[in-house]
Amino acid sequence: MDQNTVTRVIPARTRGDLAALASPSALPLAGGSWIYSEPNSGIDTFVDLLPLGWPAIERTPEGLTIGATCTLAELSRLEHPLFFECCNALYGSFKVWNVATVGGNLATALPAGPMTSLLAGLDAEVLVWEADGSDTRMPVAEFITGNKTTALTRGAVLRSISVPHASLLAATAFRKIALSALGRSGAVLVGRLDTDGAFVLTVTAGTVRPVQLRYPALPAASLLAADIAAIESWFTDAHGAADWRRAVSGVLGEEIRAELAARPQAPGPQAPEPKTAGEDAR
Repeated sequence: MDQNTVTRVIPARTRGDLAALASPSALPLAGGSWIYSEPNSGIDTFVDLLPLGWPAIERTPEGLTIGATCTLAELSRLEHPLFFECCNALYGSFKVWNVATVGGNLATALPAGPMTSLLAGLDAEVLVWEADGSDTRMPVAEFITGNKTTALTRGAVLRSISVPHASLLAATAFRKIALSALGRSGAVLVGRLDTDGAFVLTVTAGTVRPVQLRYPALPAASLLAADIAAIESWFTDAHGAADWRRAVSGVLGEEIRAELAARPQAPGPQAPEPKTAGEDAR
C-alpha cells in the first residue's frame, strides 16, 4: 500500500540520526512489511534503519545477539528447530520472510507475532536505544505490554535481542493452532526443558501478551492444566474466541509436556551457512 502522506525518508547512519523519531509523525522503517500493509495517514517521515548496518546474527560467549533488522529469512537458517518453526508461524509467504524483520515483528506487538513466541520462549532480552542516549535492557516477555503495545517510548528504537546460551542448550517443543490452515495463529505455545531440569511454558497468540509458567521440574499434567486454565488474559477476535483459545492451549500444553518428558535434550543452534544474495528462505 502506498503511504502517500510521507514526504521525507531519512537514512539513519548514526545513532544521532534517530533523533527525528521524536516527532509523532515519524516512524522507523526496516523491512516495512507492516508499515506498507495499512494506511498510516498521520505519518510524514520514515527513518530508514537499514543504513546503520547492524549485524544480523552474532555469536557471543553468552549466546546469540540478533540485530533488530535481521530478517526472518536469515533467522530461519539457524539449525535449531524452534527458529524455523516460529518463522513458519508468520502469517505471510517466503517473500515476506525476506523483508520482515525480527525487531519489527516484536515492536508491532501483535499477539500472534511469532518472534514474540520464539524470543519470549527462550527468555531473550531486548536492548533498547532510548531517545536520551541511554540504553535499556529487559526481557522480551516484559517488553510486550499488550495487544499492539510495548515498553518503547517516543523516539526509542529496538536495537537488538540477546538469547542466553542456556536457553539454546535446552530441549524445546512448539505447538500452533489456527482456525484455518493458513490463517493467523489462534494460539502458539513454546515449551522449554532446561539442562537443570527446569520447565518453562510460554503461551502467546491467544493472550494479549506473553504468559510464562515456570516450574523447577516437569509438572504433573493436572498442575499444568490448572495453571493454563487460570490464565486471565485470553481474548476474542476474528481469529478465535477466548474460551476456545483457553481450551486448545490446555491440550497443546499437555502435548508439549509429554513430548519433553519423553525426548532427550536437543542440540543448540548452529551458525547459518552463508547464502548467495537474493536467495530466499526456502
